[in-house]
Amino acid sequence: MSMKKTIILLLSAFFSITVKAQLPDYKTRIKYLYEGINKQLTDKKNGLYYETTDSAKNENPHSWLWPLCALIQATNEMEVLQPGQKYMQQVVNAIDQYYSNKPPFPGYQDYPLTERKSSRFYDDNQWIAIAYLDAYHRTNNKKYLHSSEMIYRFMMGGLDTASGGGLYWKEGDKNTKNTCSNGPGILVALQLYKITKQQHYLNTALTLYKWVNKYLQAPSGVYYDNIQIPSLKIGMATYTYNTGTMLQSNVLLYRLTHDPKYLAEAQRIAKAGKAEFFKNGRLPGNYWFNAVMLRGYIDLFKIDSNKEWMTFFEEDADNIWKTERDTSNLLGPKPAKSLIDQAAMIEICGRLQELNEIK
Repeated sequence: MSMKKTIILLLSAFFSITVKAQLPDYKTRIKYLYEGINKQLTDKKNGLYYETTDSAKNENPHSWLWPLCALIQATNEMEVLQPGQKYMQQVVNAIDQYYSNKPPFPGYQDYPLTERKSSRFYDDNQWIAIAYLDAYHRTNNKKYLHSSEMIYRFMMGGLDTASGGGLYWKEGDKNTKNTCSNGPGILVALQLYKITKQQHYLNTALTLYKWVNKYLQAPSGVYYDNIQIPSLKIGMATYTYNTGTMLQSNVLLYRLTHDPKYLAEAQRIAKAGKAEFFKNGRLPGNYWFNAVMLRGYIDLFKIDSNKEWMTFFEEDADNIWKTERDTSNLLGPKPAKSLIDQAAMIEICGRLQELNEIK
């Protein structure tokens, strides 16, 4: 072998090792965050969780359901990285304590039923179904599919013709229909269609998709928060997770139908989302909203391989780890560290780690 070829090979090997060494150690971050949840945010007596690490400031003895929606997805991503592990089961056992069979359709209420009767939100249920359906694809565990079918029936109880269609946000509250209850509703319906091939699921998804785009998409491509009923006034706040679910819906519709219009729309939304939300090296402060948005960008990246969709999430995650971590390796801008923030960052790190491993 010539000296020139030897030098080239050595330089290539050095560059490869250097690049790998520079990749963030997402697995270690996940380990620290998960340990922190188990040590500081878990009630070992009953398997429930605490809202934050500061019991004096917590609104209730145990967590609302919403943080568990983040944690169930986080543990799913941990199982993706570590096949054979059973991280989800502990969270499933906790979520089961929120189950309510109240008519007309069973579903999960927003607080443990054993402690009190409480409200039921369509989006809380949908986030759980999304995680369960992700897990079903991996495990073929019928519990995940049957629970998701139950959630679909529950969410469809929030559909009526006011404002031309769409799902309400909260059971029994007919004041708003939100992107955050329709975007994930589309994803639940599409995933159920993908699994069962039952046409009514696809019909539901397309109906909700058209309604959201008609009433709640901003001209730029991102999404507004809600439409008020009956005034039809638009709540014009924009949040990362709303853009994320609709981005992901377009990607999944493209995969299912092969219609290029959905891919083009996904790319338009992705460009708009980055322009709207990524400022000075950071996304907005709600980690979990950003985790939901990341799902859509990763699904798009897996189709078009555009690294632009990933780099700003990596930059945001690194900045959080460097600037918002306490001595226990928990994350958040406030002294009291929240369950939802830790779960969100586990999901973000898990998804970014998975990408690093398949690159």
